[in-house]
Amino acid sequence: MLSRLKNAARILVKGDPKRNNRNPIPAITLEEVAEIRQFFPREKFFVFGHARSGTTLLMRLVRLHPEVHCNYQAHFFTRQPLLKSLVNTPDAEEWLSRKSNRWNQGRDLSPLVLRAVADFIMERDAAREGKMIVGDKSPSSTIHGQAVRDMHAVYPDAKLVHLVRDGRDVLISERFRNFVEESRFLSAEDRRIIEDLRRDQTPFTNGTRSIFTESFIRRVAKGWVANLQETQTEGHRLFGNNFLGIRYEDLLAAPFDEMGRLWKFLGVNRISRSLEKTIKTEMASNPDEEWQAKRDDGIASFLPKGQAGNWTRLFTTRDKLIFDEVAGNSLVAWKYEKSLA
Repeated sequence: MLSRLKNAARILVKGDPKRNNRNPIPAITLEEVAEIRQFFPREKFFVFGHARSGTTLLMRLVRLHPEVHCNYQAHFFTRQPLLKSLVNTPDAEEWLSRKSNRWNQGRDLSPLVLRAVADFIMERDAAREGKMIVGDKSPSSTIHGQAVRDMHAVYPDAKLVHLVRDGRDVLISERFRNFVEESRFLSAEDRRIIEDLRRDQTPFTNGTRSIFTESFIRRVAKGWVANLQETQTEGHRLFGNNFLGIRYEDLLAAPFDEMGRLWKFLGVNRISRSLEKTIKTEMASNPDEEWQAKRDDGIASFLPKGQAGNWTRLFTTRDKLIFDEVAGNSLVAWKYEKSLA
């Protein structure tokens, strides 16, 4: 009793003390999902994948179907500060779960707030397009399994698509994007490589000179492995039949077949054969290549964009050994190699 009186007196004089941390944000319940779908009825999907894996191409293709809309990089779950940052404070928790708030029915409203925000952002776009299936594509290179868990906490009823590309081509694409942008994260050694590449490309194409530093290969390869392993494990565990993995190389080799498989997964009513021609037309354009050419045509023209197997002409023997050391098992698991050399 004495302790309670002291606390009451302290609050009276100094005010209610601020908490430094909030409790974990609860996952949305199936009952709440059913309620919110009365207001936001469109089917939802999300496209994940390591950066430079072709997620932009997949986004452009999937929305060619008359029933499907997709836009990109809301990063609800894949890049900080994330959707949950909207309610991830003690003040937000106190407001959304306080007992005097008769709207919350005794439960923290945070998951409903997150769902309503994301639903409105996506459905507003889809409504303009007159489409009833809507998704977001947001690649991730740093948040892997946690992105899947965060998505499931808000969208247990959605579908998750994971696009996978040969990590060696991911590595090359990532490298050239850094070069073209002349990222502030480039080291002095990186900048020397760029200048040498501008002067003479020959050593970089005949296996005598690498476009990479060893630290860059190890960092990107490690991230690629984590993305594959964690996204696949958590995707299958949490979403079951609502999880689909696609290889970028298969998409290039048989685009209509792969898109048909994806559209069926998303639940479209009909897939017209006329879409095959539309897909080919869309794949013939490459906005990313055009953008890079405008930034630095000398560097950008060195690498054919969007192709599979670029690594075979640009990796040195040492590059391959380093990559295999970090990611060889994943290359075999995804059938990019039959076995480790």
